[in-house]
Amino acid sequence: MNGNYTAEFENWLARKNRVKYAVTCHSGTHALEIIASYWATQETVVNPPRVLIPTLTYAATANAFMRSGWDVCFVDTDINGLMDLRKVPELMSYQAVVLIGLYGASIKDYGDFRIWNDWQLKDTIVIEDAAQHWLSANCVRIGEAAAISFDPMKNLACYGNGGAVLTDHMDLALYARSWRDNGKPIHAETGTNSRMSEIDCASMMVKSKHIDKWQARRATIAEYWCDRAKNSSIRCLINKSNSADHAFHKFVIEVDNRDHLRSELDVRKIETKIHYANPLHEIGTFQQWPGPDILSVASALSRRVISLPLYPELTDLEVEYIIDQVLGLALQKRS
Repeated sequence: MNGNYTAEFENWLARKNRVKYAVTCHSGTHALEIIASYWATQETVVNPPRVLIPTLTYAATANAFMRSGWDVCFVDTDINGLMDLRKVPELMSYQAVVLIGLYGASIKDYGDFRIWNDWQLKDTIVIEDAAQHWLSANCVRIGEAAAISFDPMKNLACYGNGGAVLTDHMDLALYARSWRDNGKPIHAETGTNSRMSEIDCASMMVKSKHIDKWQARRATIAEYWCDRAKNSSIRCLINKSNSADHAFHKFVIEVDNRDHLRSELDVRKIETKIHYANPLHEIGTFQQWPGPDILSVASALSRRVISLPLYPELTDLEVEYIIDQVLGLALQKRS
């Protein structure tokens, strides 16, 4: 643990993302919890601190902040699943905002973010949950810190869990290194055992030499599917307006009668997923926190989206077969 391969991988990550520090840990969830825990300890943050999170995301995003003592508020999304900046509550009462490029969309797709930043984010901590989008827009980072993930479903994946904190803040980097190793070396704060193994970091350095080629293949597949889907009854969440900066983590379509289409694709040996079946404000313990009402855009979108298989090892024949079946079934439903 914490040897030469870890250092080499962290240095590569920092260079790739144009930040000063990259600190690996056991998972993307832990990376986000490290960031949340660090900012919760700062004197400039009120107690309990409050954070804005888009409601259409994985539970880990909210869990990391709740476990670190934050109060959360869920914000509705636009039709592509990105936080709708027009629906953000009064920002002065929140200490942090979490930006997520859902499915791999670029943070650049928050179109008015720069203007919003000028007049409202003066004292707000901007954090990226970049597990899905960190490879978008040529790895341009914004804000104070970003959390990324290397689990087996991600674009750059290890053989189990893995993650990293990206930041320009030396104090946060030192905190992350201590947190992942049970507070070592001086145990000034609590932590846990949250490290990537040397063998995982070594394998990631091998994969890092291929990631650009793999990303190009993902882009080729996604752009072909988008072109084929033009003038059909399905809507691709990747399109000409956002594909140039996309990370192509998921290829998500919006359709009528989602469950029927999934079952028909399953018969044809095409596995699909739903990301995500319910927005966070509708489920479990998250319902106790402020969020959109039942008529939210995120709620409607969650009931209509399907993730198609997207990975660079797909053959041209498989790529053609998948889109042929999807469009054929959509046409049947339309007629």
